[in-house]
Amino acid sequence: MTQFIDMHCDTLTQANLHFRHDLYTLPMEQLDVKRLLEGGALAQFFAVCLPKITTVQRLGRLYEGDWKHIKRLAGILYHTCVLHGDSVSMCRSRKELDDNMSAGRISAVLTIEDGRDIGGSMERLGLYHRLGVRLITLTWNFANCFGYPNLPGGAAPSSSDMERGLTDFGKEAVGEMNRLGILIDVSHLSDGGFRDVAELSKKPFVASHSNCRQLCDHPRNLTDEMIRAVGMSGGVVGLNQNPPFLRRGSKISGLEDCVRHLRHLCDVGGVGCAALGSDFDGCGRSVRMGVREPKGYQELEGLMLRSGFMPEEIDKIFYKNAERVLRETLS
Repeated sequence: MTQFIDMHCDTLTQANLHFRHDLYTLPMEQLDVKRLLEGGALAQFFAVCLPKITTVQRLGRLYEGDWKHIKRLAGILYHTCVLHGDSVSMCRSRKELDDNMSAGRISAVLTIEDGRDIGGSMERLGLYHRLGVRLITLTWNFANCFGYPNLPGGAAPSSSDMERGLTDFGKEAVGEMNRLGILIDVSHLSDGGFRDVAELSKKPFVASHSNCRQLCDHPRNLTDEMIRAVGMSGGVVGLNQNPPFLRRGSKISGLEDCVRHLRHLCDVGGVGCAALGSDFDGCGRSVRMGVREPKGYQELEGLMLRSGFMPEEIDKIFYKNAERVLRETLS
């Protein structure tokens, strides 16, 4: 059984919605610590996704505010690590990564999906780092202090929308995130913003949960030029299991779709740029995914072998590439 590192899930959001404060067993979700252990996880990136701006506006004073929301969801992850420290532990440094791997524990990486709460403040970016955040998806579906999304408001973008780059703060923040040791994630960023990150970042950057636009023409996916840029930076693209990003307009995807996108990533950007970023618990319950839970990665491995991938290539895609990026980012 090949171990794996998965670079994106929305399980914290779902656990919070269902009033669960321990991630060890979550029968209503696609992912929990128990199933990560059974599936051979080395590390899991856990995203704190901020509510839609329209939801915040509708809730008004009932919404606790972005910072309290972030601390609440981060608290679920920290609480889980305290309760089940023999199985899962936080990963905020190379030492913690090494210690977890030596002890056979899953490394839990805290991430933020949508950097709007940073509000253009470098000091606040440092606060996120002190909280333990080690990856920030710069934008979600709305413009913020970093830049502009590739799906503005969740709708198909115009060509002018996609060409908008990083803000002045966003450009400065690239260097600060490099310095602090926070991974830059471009998965929801406009094409113009992507090009700015590729030009400015001195460290590897990632698309934590995106696929290949050449195979599935979706704004959330990367063009071949972008894939090459991620690979040149030393970064990775995490394969997203959400069907519309594997097959345009589809609510069903199969393992064959995953293999097709992984092969394209390797052919265009090199085997060193391909990784896994499931989007477990972020795809909605009406979709049918090729890999439906962590142990499904072993079925994907089998099909990859039958499709001509070499075992050493699978090792890189499943965990070695993401582990390398973590080590190059963390202090």
